[in-house]
Amino acid sequence: MSVVKINVLTVPADLREELEKRFSKRAGMVESADGFEWFELLRPVEGTERYLVYTRWRSEEDFQKWQSSQAFARGHAQAAASAAAQGQGPAASGSEVWTFEVAETAGPKA
Repeated sequence: MSVVKINVLTVPADLREELEKRFSKRAGMVESADGFEWFELLRPVEGTERYLVYTRWRSEEDFQKWQSSQAFARGHAQAAASAAAQGQGPAASGSEVWTFEVAETAGPKA
């Protein structure tokens, strides 16, 4: 059963563009992680400052392995170093992680 991890980032309106720019330049190492299935950055449309970083994993164990991997540490360190080199801090002012198991899925009918 797949597992979904949603990192909920609170991003002030004046930093939205910066956050999206940083994600577009991310290291992309997660795509090679064993058990990784999907990634999406979801932009808020109305009424909230919360972006959702959606990742889907084959299992909780696969996610935990990724989170404790050197590739995870390198990717996040690279992002932090890049922001610091430009004299910038974090784009998000808060973060929390939600976890879900996929109970049912559907796709387009042929």
